[in-house]
Amino acid sequence: MNSPFSLQEHRGLLDVQDDFRSLDDPTELETFTQTIESDDQPQMCLSSMVVQGMYCAACADAVEAAVRAIPGVEQARLNAATRRIQIRWNPAVTQASRWARAAGERGYRLLPSSQAMSLTERMVESRKVMWRLFVAGFCMMQVMMYSWPLYLSDADTIPPDLAYLLRWASWLLTIPVLLFSAQPFFTSAWRDLRAKRIGMDVPVALGILLAFVASSVATFEPDGMLGSDIWFDSVVMLVFFLLSGRFLESRVREKTAGALEALMNRLPDACERRNSTGDWVLVSVRQLKAGDVVRVEPGKAFPGDGEVVSGIAMADESLLTGESTPVMHRPGEAVIAGSINLSEWVVVRLQQVGAGTRYAHIVRMMEDASLQKPRIAYLVDRLAAPFLVAIVVIAALAGWYWWDESPSRALQIAVAVLIVTCPCALSLATPAALLASSGAVAKWGTLVRKVQAFETLAQVKHVVFDKTGTLTREPMTLARAVMAEGRVIDISTWQRWAAAASHSRHPASKALVAHAQSLGAEQDPRASHLQVREEPGMGLVWSDPISGIEWRLGRQEWVGGGDESLRHASQNPQGPVTWVGCNGQCWAMLEWRETVLPDAWATLNALRKLGLEVHLLSGDHPQSVQRLAQEVGLQRWRAGASPEDKLTYVKQLQDSESKVWFIGDGVNDAPVMAQADVSAAIGRGAPLAQAHSDFIIQGQNLTQIPDLYTKSMQTMKVIGQNLWWAIAYNLVGIPLAVLGVLTPWVAGLGMAISSLLVVTNALRLLRP
Repeated sequence: MNSPFSLQEHRGLLDVQDDFRSLDDPTELETFTQTIESDDQPQMCLSSMVVQGMYCAACADAVEAAVRAIPGVEQARLNAATRRIQIRWNPAVTQASRWARAAGERGYRLLPSSQAMSLTERMVESRKVMWRLFVAGFCMMQVMMYSWPLYLSDADTIPPDLAYLLRWASWLLTIPVLLFSAQPFFTSAWRDLRAKRIGMDVPVALGILLAFVASSVATFEPDGMLGSDIWFDSVVMLVFFLLSGRFLESRVREKTAGALEALMNRLPDACERRNSTGDWVLVSVRQLKAGDVVRVEPGKAFPGDGEVVSGIAMADESLLTGESTPVMHRPGEAVIAGSINLSEWVVVRLQQVGAGTRYAHIVRMMEDASLQKPRIAYLVDRLAAPFLVAIVVIAALAGWYWWDESPSRALQIAVAVLIVTCPCALSLATPAALLASSGAVAKWGTLVRKVQAFETLAQVKHVVFDKTGTLTREPMTLARAVMAEGRVIDISTWQRWAAAASHSRHPASKALVAHAQSLGAEQDPRASHLQVREEPGMGLVWSDPISGIEWRLGRQEWVGGGDESLRHASQNPQGPVTWVGCNGQCWAMLEWRETVLPDAWATLNALRKLGLEVHLLSGDHPQSVQRLAQEVGLQRWRAGASPEDKLTYVKQLQDSESKVWFIGDGVNDAPVMAQADVSAAIGRGAPLAQAHSDFIIQGQNLTQIPDLYTKSMQTMKVIGQNLWWAIAYNLVGIPLAVLGVLTPWVAGLGMAISSLLVVTNALRLLRP
């Protein structure tokens, strides 16, 4: 069914079409579109918009079909619960205005998120809704007042002329409800019929129209075939209940989606930028570019990634790092877009703006996740259209069956059947719950990349952890450095090694860089010329263009052979070991001291209490892995595991028909993350690991892991409740309507309550 709150209604289609061309403006286009570069494909664009004028899955199908019909559009995905659509298109073939106009011709309006969420737009929508509700409610009370004497009195009690007057008064008061309050239903139904499809508003509009026409005939010809029964009170009550239900449902849905929307719209609309004369000028965030100096007031979000120039910022970075404690940033330190300044006025020099910020990357992931559907949602959406066709057929058959007994009663039953059905509750059952859960975990700092992972996560039996960087704190500290005979590590050597290691996000690389910085090693001027590449599961290799020497940092068997002193030192390490070699010969063994995260034991214990089997996989030395496993109370662990070994280990668990959840953070975890049934990347992690993960747990707050599993169980429970309720309601409501038990207004009330209950039940998932 379509929302009665569309801005389309107060601007008109022609006015909206005039706005389509503005979407092609490069400045406007970049606010909702990102460019996708590929070596083997032409340049593509990915646009994210908000759809106005739609409400349920049936409307979502219509919008998707209209947009996909435009040449150059490769993909269109729309989520009915969030009303967000993501469109992948070829700018060499089409323009944004063309596919936006295609949706507009179907009666739907596509807007950038910032414009759709603006206060002016929402106020106009809200006023329109309230006026429709007011007219329907006022007329309903008046019509009920005129109908009540006709219900309570016998035919001989009220004089015929007075009864005739009451009928005419009811008819007159129903007309504004029909023409104004019920207009969204008729507009939507006509739009669907013109597109040769049956949407949710087709049976609703048909039921309202049948009831009004039959009542009008009874008013004009009380002695005619349809008798003297009138249902004007049912018509106005039906419209009022449907509008009220949709209004309340939209409010609840906004609250359900609000957590996600709030996180995705944290950037300010404008900020103060310093101009060439040193004055501060208020400008739109879209006008900012790298190198600009801006001033951010307390309570506002930083508009881009940058460096503090003056002032001390206490920043809330919970969305971006998962850390709830505000982080202090002094002059010279970096701040990130989307984090909130909690302290004082701060001057920041921007380094990244717009799509280049980390915040923009997070928003893109959240938008992509909100557009995904689990298998059960696709099944329900496919059944919605045939279900509506079946309802129209059932209503016609019911009317035909009851016609011989009483044409008036036959029409009443047909109207009740048309109105009582609610496939919308079925369509919203799954996406509303997934949306609420995604918003709830986003508040913790956990980003959902694939919403269907909630369904899989609720079925897991085994949880497999990586060790370094997942259960341990970063960065590690150097416990000892053992050199090959005749080798010496001086400050310049640490400087060269750190320059190469800075290209990697592996915990050992970050620890090496941190140690070099602690020694006072400065940036190597040759760092930009190093040819560095990372071998997943092995380590880092780089060549120095000045000396022509190849260095390696990683596993011993890959780095090269070592002398007797190195072999002896490596026999009983107490922590992770990294080897450094030059031209096939080991130079040094670096042993690191790692600290187990303080909440690791509690997290693993909580998972065990939830009935899950917990495993530890690591490529480190057995002594180091065993020590950590004993510290956190793990019985199932494996050391010296290569990426291939980890993959085999997970496959063996899956062979027992068990779902496996893998949690890691490194590049070498990407293959096993792809193999696992569900995966999570811890901390900032490697981009490749995040690309293969279903959830990204920002920061290193491990307590989110059992909470995430519990939330998935709650989500599937709510989805089950919603589906059972929606199915049971239709299985009970339709037969009662066919048997003549339900009057049209009762059917309308039940329909409104059905959708409202489904969304309200999903709202419970927003609780911690």
